Amino acid sequence: MKNASHYRALASLYRQQAAYNPAQCWHLLGQAERWEHLAEQDLASHFEECPPNSSELAKSGATPNANDTRWKAIAAA
Repeated sequence: MKNASHYRALASLYRQQAAYNPAQCWHLLGQAERWEHLAEQDLASHFEECPPNSSELAKSGATPNANDTRWKAIAAA
């Protein structure tokens, strides 16, 4: 999880640079997209390694939702 937040921070920095450097905008935005993709992969691998058990869901008050497409997209990456 630490890597994912690091990757997202790097993506944010690339987006900020793109805002200030119009000549390199597309290259910088491409780099930001790359770091976001790595963050999503890191999160997906974390959830594959540590699936939530029913006691954790009960403590959090969350309910599993098989139709939640966000997690399916992350897990598929």
